[in-house]
Amino acid sequence: MTNNVPEAASILVTMTELDIKLQESSCTHLLSFMRATVKFWHKILKDKLTSDFEEILAQLHWPFITHTQSQTVGISRSASAPEVYATLETLFCQLLKLQASYLCWSGKVTKTTSYSVFVIMLTPLQKRFKYHFRGNRQTNVISKPEWYLAQVLMWIGNHAHFLDEKIQPILEKADSAVNARLEFSRGLMMLILEKLASDIPCLLYDDNLFCHLVDEVLLFERELHSVHGYPSTFASCMHILSEETCFQRWLTVERKFALQKMDSMLSSEAAWVSQYKDITDVDEMKVPNCAEVFMTLLLVITDRYKNLPTAPRKLQFLELQKDLVDDFRIRLTQVMKEETRASLDFRYCAILNAVNYISTVLADWADNVFFLQLQQAALEVFAENNVLSKLQLGQLASMESSVFDDMINLLERLKLDMLTRQVDHVFREVKDAAKLYKKERWLSLPSQSEQAVMSLSSSACPLLLTLRDRLLQLEQQLCFSLFRIFWQMLVEKLDVYIYQEIILANHFNEGGAAQLQFDMTRNLFPLFSHYCKRPENYFKHVKEACIVLNLNTGSALLLKDVLQSASEHLPATAALNEVGIYKLAQQDVEILLNLRTNWPNTGK
Repeated sequence: MTNNVPEAASILVTMTELDIKLQESSCTHLLSFMRATVKFWHKILKDKLTSDFEEILAQLHWPFITHTQSQTVGISRSASAPEVYATLETLFCQLLKLQASYLCWSGKVTKTTSYSVFVIMLTPLQKRFKYHFRGNRQTNVISKPEWYLAQVLMWIGNHAHFLDEKIQPILEKADSAVNARLEFSRGLMMLILEKLASDIPCLLYDDNLFCHLVDEVLLFERELHSVHGYPSTFASCMHILSEETCFQRWLTVERKFALQKMDSMLSSEAAWVSQYKDITDVDEMKVPNCAEVFMTLLLVITDRYKNLPTAPRKLQFLELQKDLVDDFRIRLTQVMKEETRASLDFRYCAILNAVNYISTVLADWADNVFFLQLQQAALEVFAENNVLSKLQLGQLASMESSVFDDMINLLERLKLDMLTRQVDHVFREVKDAAKLYKKERWLSLPSQSEQAVMSLSSSACPLLLTLRDRLLQLEQQLCFSLFRIFWQMLVEKLDVYIYQEIILANHFNEGGAAQLQFDMTRNLFPLFSHYCKRPENYFKHVKEACIVLNLNTGSALLLKDVLQSASEHLPATAALNEVGIYKLAQQDVEILLNLRTNWPNTGK
């Protein structure tokens, strides 16, 4: 073999000179003769160099079929390692020059041109692949794509060290920008693509087999890119899966299995129970199993399609995800309607927690880089098709809205509707429990000085007990953010109810006003002190009404005079603020002052 190297180098120089002459000559016959001569010698030289190169590879026991073999490259005892590697380098470089020369005069340079050296190196592996996975062998089983996918990954791994340590330095010396390992992987990938192209038509109408193929291909792609650094710009399995017929089938199967999963999770006995119910720190959102499994399902779908080569294909998967969210929302709504009469029970609360969780996660996803990129892609599609108004396009472009906005809005509307039902339910119970309290004889209660110790009105006990029990129940069953909305909505209604139905509907002597203030400030407001620092600020009507009703007589007379003399140009705002009135209007304060019965006989 060594004796042939100088001879090959000499022929290579001659071919290079012929290339130059070929480009300089303007004689057609001479050009034709020279071209034929170059082709003739190119074939002879290529065959000779290929034969020599295959022989040197054989001495290295190429290809490396096992992992052990790849770690300790075996060299025959008759040859010394330095000589073999030196010859390998020389032949490799000559093959590179030969290809460069041929491509130069033939004009067949393309981005996908495979280097003849790697074609030679890949040939024995291609033969093995076709023998095992393209014929009638037992290893060629259409239901076992993992066999050939795993085989290719093993080959890539087995040869990585040799390619990095022995071949890459040769390429770098030759000033080549080629990455040996990636070029080798690309050659093997062609085998996978051919295999997929022939197998997929046979699998399209068997959902289980097709789904299994997609699963295995996605696992293969993940390892190929993450472990072996295969570039996303190279041809990959995702290009095959993106072809129209295959892609539409993939979408259909993905939808079918997702819907089946949704049916299964919602019919499960553990659908509405949180798997973290015993771990307080993890269970802040009190997420029922069905909602968590559903969002995991969506997340898995994202992982499956995020490496698709084109944005339009990704957008089609995004639409599938949005359809699934809408379908799940409708299912939750149907279950909720069955539970409407028991809107405080565990299942109703679990549904509400599920709605809140899905909405929260979608809002988080909207800020994810991947979905922001999809938003930009969608913007371009919408702009081309004129399907959105200029305002909507502007909102999308400025990131004021997100790809999930429609879904989030529907979920938020459902959440508010469900919370409103709960608030109304509790509010009805509270009103029913407050019947005796409304009839309290506020006009004839003893003054504070006549009592040894102030105590809660007995008629207020049913109201406060009902309120306390429902707050405790819903605090345990709703997640923190939902419960906060719930109690604030309830307080808003309760504040107006007590103000209008109890305070404005009665008159108060000094004892009645003091008792009302004690019931509110020392008993009602503290029920909410666990949820906020200053609960009285949520009862503005009641708090300020108590202030007006309990002003000492002198201050009340003075305020009454100020209010009577106030006008548009001289409002009584400062006087009201001075006594702690900020919410109630001047007319409301005048009405409250008139509800007091403890005025001196001054004719006022």
